[in-house]
Amino acid sequence: MLQAIDLSLRVGAKTLLDGVTLALRPGEVLAVAGPNGAGKSSLLRAISGELAPFAGLVTMNGRPLAEWPPQQAALLRGVLPQSAGLAFRFTVRDVALMGRSPQRKTHSAARNRAIAEHALAMTDTGHLAERIYTTLSGGERQRVQLARVLAQIWEPQDPLHRYLLLDEPTSALDLAHQHAVLAIARRFADQQQAGVLAVLHDLNLAALYADRIALLHQGRLAAIGTPAQTLNSELIRQVFAYPVSIASHPQIPAVPLVIPRRQVAPGVQER
Repeated sequence: MLQAIDLSLRVGAKTLLDGVTLALRPGEVLAVAGPNGAGKSSLLRAISGELAPFAGLVTMNGRPLAEWPPQQAALLRGVLPQSAGLAFRFTVRDVALMGRSPQRKTHSAARNRAIAEHALAMTDTGHLAERIYTTLSGGERQRVQLARVLAQIWEPQDPLHRYLLLDEPTSALDLAHQHAVLAIARRFADQQQAGVLAVLHDLNLAALYADRIALLHQGRLAAIGTPAQTLNSELIRQVFAYPVSIASHPQIPAVPLVIPRRQVAPGVQER
């Protein structure tokens, strides 16, 4: 498992996380949701090792994250940030191959290239392989970066489990590619027994693809459980300060559907 144990994070006098405990299990998709400023991205950055906690501990496969050699940790944990600044004129294939950096001394160039090509195909970006990365749209860049991260942790590391950490992976994508990316995450968890943590704003996407949802509020864990357990109208009203109704998904009755109430601007008469 990848675990955060009583995790607290501070920047100056500001507390970003306050005593958060959760575990990402092998083979599951865990969605992290909450309002802006709740600490979602901070949690992902702390769990990935990018930010050092003020208090608490992060462990990966039963070992403190700080004790893992960087080279070995890179084979087990891939991170897709909200945005990846890349200004050089690399081709899309070169960007995907960057994910193979940890394996360049242990795998042949042909194998690394083949895996990068597979990752591009999985993310529907293979047709862009010769394009210059900086000429792509925001959504295309996001999918190429996902290919890079998948290429990084492509091979099983038995008996050690792998983890894929995604920070708002659907934010720049159209409807079809939002579902495609989360279907990839779902398949990676199911087929590879990897743990996938995805920071998501869309509660209905989380309900469709995640095994569990963690709701953050003001840096604290407000709730964690299955979509049916966490997506109830009163809890969402408390966390997001907005009224919603909950129904059953018309095609998948076991999945809750969050229906926000229409908001009318002051001074505007509702039709």
